[in-house]
Amino acid sequence: MPNAEILFLYEAKDTNPNGDPDAENRPRMDYVGRRLLVSDVRLKRYVRDYLLARGEDVWVRTREDGSRTDADGRLEELKDLYKKETGKELGAKKKDLDPEFLAWYLRRLRDVRLFGAVLPIKAEGEAKGGTGQFVGPVQFDWGYSLHPVEVYAATIASQFAGRTEGGKGEHGTFGKDHRVHYALIAFWGRVSALRAERVGLSLKDLEVLERGLLEGLLEGATTRSKVGQTPLLYLRVDWRGGFRPLGDPRDGLRVRPEGGKAPEAIRSQADYVLEAGGLSERLARYREEVERVRLWRHPGLKVEGLSLEGVRVEEVSF
Repeated sequence: MPNAEILFLYEAKDTNPNGDPDAENRPRMDYVGRRLLVSDVRLKRYVRDYLLARGEDVWVRTREDGSRTDADGRLEELKDLYKKETGKELGAKKKDLDPEFLAWYLRRLRDVRLFGAVLPIKAEGEAKGGTGQFVGPVQFDWGYSLHPVEVYAATIASQFAGRTEGGKGEHGTFGKDHRVHYALIAFWGRVSALRAERVGLSLKDLEVLERGLLEGLLEGATTRSKVGQTPLLYLRVDWRGGFRPLGDPRDGLRVRPEGGKAPEAIRSQADYVLEAGGLSERLARYREEVERVRLWRHPGLKVEGLSLEGVRVEEVSF
């Protein structure tokens, strides 16, 4: 398993990529830089939903009735499932979970092998207990737009059947719908080989992660507030040994509007060019340390200056 860097870009058109519940669900923003923000939690949710849609179990999930369970409840569900599958029951008085259960837990849950988890462990009769923690080998920084964006709001009306004196009728309500016209969003992630070894993360898991990012975004962004998001670029740099000081690969990218447009007036891929010369220079600096690059690019994305000369490139099929 290599140490690796991940760069993932996608576009958001007339949508709300990550609403802020503390701000009436407006798109999360860096208001000083006028950049859209998207949390790593939102990105990981697309991957987890992708796994669930393919019949896999995940640590962070909802019940069949749509309700959410806390960590204690989720752990109890998995303990019951472990007993059914293995015939073994875990003692309730232990603060430390059985190693056989933890090995089963890691084999079962790919999202834990990718992103990690904290398991609550409580001894019987105690108000507080210990925790079992798996530090995820794959971690993403917050995503942000590579250019200033404009947020707009529209008033929407909803009507639903209600009760009146005669048992019939409708009720209505008004609300605000907050969205961005367009944003090119970029995420930076890292894969730790050392942490991957501790949880059993495999190259196959990383391939599933690729599909979860590319396909999972398209499958998951299908609700009214999320539709309009499309993956545009995936790039993974596998190092031969330890990490090199490449830095944030997003710092090597720049959006250049075309046709005299202001950055916040961008509305589609046709309105800009992604300049990647700075990223190419960074990669060239450590060319001898790069084992391979995994790459996928949307055919409609206009990119200038992306050079991977001298490194092995594997095209990601999508």
